[in-house]
Amino acid sequence: MSKLTHLDEDGSAHMVDVSAKEITSREAIATGHIAMSAEAAAAIAQGLVKKGDVLAVARVAGIMAAKRTADLIPLCHPIALTSVSIDFDLEPQGVTVTATARSAGQTGVEMEALTATSATLLTIYDMAKALDKAMVIGNVRLLAKSGGKSGDWRAP
Repeated sequence: MSKLTHLDEDGSAHMVDVSAKEITSREAIATGHIAMSAEAAAAIAQGLVKKGDVLAVARVAGIMAAKRTADLIPLCHPIALTSVSIDFDLEPQGVTVTATARSAGQTGVEMEALTATSATLLTIYDMAKALDKAMVIGNVRLLAKSGGKSGDWRAP
């Protein structure tokens, strides 16, 4: 197992120094799912949720969250994102969210993609909880990343 980069020689947490790293194009794709009743899924798909357009609001929440990742995750670097996109796959009893984050920088955007996915799912829950309080958020994970010293990676 490789060394944990956020721990120094003494085991103390620290922010990784990326100043010597090369600036490269970076991309990360994350996904997650929210399971819900068929009635809640249909209301979201048909735009019938009283709070408004669930997917539009959730998309904006995900993009905003990606931009604020360094404020939420203590050892993340604040980075200049060049793009964040949120896609939805509507299913009979749920929604799958896929977030893609891009940057040209010295550190990766995996945390930004994961944060965008999580905030998007949480927003769907918040907007539809009146229809189904038993919704379950899960399977949030990284699907792929590219760029940087470690190169490309895809989930098995």
